[in-house]
Amino acid sequence: MTTIDQIYLPPKKGLGASRLAGASLLILLSGFAIIGPAVIPVDPAAQDFGASLAPIGGGYLLGADHYGRSLLARLAHGARLSFGLAFLTMLAAAIPGVLLGLIAAWRGGWTERGLEFVVTIVLALPGLMLVLLLLAFSPGNYGPLFLGLALTLWVEFYRVTKATTKTILSQPHIEAARMLGFGSRYILEHYVLPVIAPMIATLAAFAMATAIIAVSTLSAISVGLQPPTPELGSMIVELLPYFAEAPVHVLLPAALIFLLVLGLQLLAQGERA
Repeated sequence: MTTIDQIYLPPKKGLGASRLAGASLLILLSGFAIIGPAVIPVDPAAQDFGASLAPIGGGYLLGADHYGRSLLARLAHGARLSFGLAFLTMLAAAIPGVLLGLIAAWRGGWTERGLEFVVTIVLALPGLMLVLLLLAFSPGNYGPLFLGLALTLWVEFYRVTKATTKTILSQPHIEAARMLGFGSRYILEHYVLPVIAPMIATLAAFAMATAIIAVSTLSAISVGLQPPTPELGSMIVELLPYFAEAPVHVLLPAALIFLLVLGLQLLAQGERA
């Protein structure tokens, strides 16, 4: 006997080559970010001017910067900072975005119109402008940077959740489920969440990639996290004047940002039909 679930729910798919590659890359990088700072017995802020711009190998596995600080230690701490801040930002954007999107789709009326008005206000400001406005109150601190990015990114979670949920709730099988006596909780768990969950996961990966790029960009223009904090964007700017003498040193943090974003993009993209 065919049930409503069998008719409606899409068939499950595997990870696919792209997502598998992205997941593998992220596992390696997250391992480096989480375990690296604990197993590398070097203070990322410890200076040794005698080892200024030390090459790769020797006493410094990945060389040292212009202050003689271990690049391996700074990259490990920088990866932890970027990945951790991006993950927290994504959660702070996804949780209210999804919840408000579900409420707007379910309630409609003035609730939906009020939330749409808030969204319009947020969208009226460019994303980085909102972050800069908050950073002006406390430049170089984590709080305003985290809050500004979350306030910018929650809108996409809200819009996708609301639009998808409204489409699902308008389908005949939902009316049939209600007529059979199934409540809102059952409909949410069995018909709405299974459909929006893959979309939210994709948006979460894109949000983390956006947060990593934004944090690095803001630090690079000296309005985000400030030295000596081992942040990947600020590391690039600090080493840029020494590019002619140590080009690889400049490229290392840039390559780490690239790999983090690439892993997230591959995980979000998956397989195209």
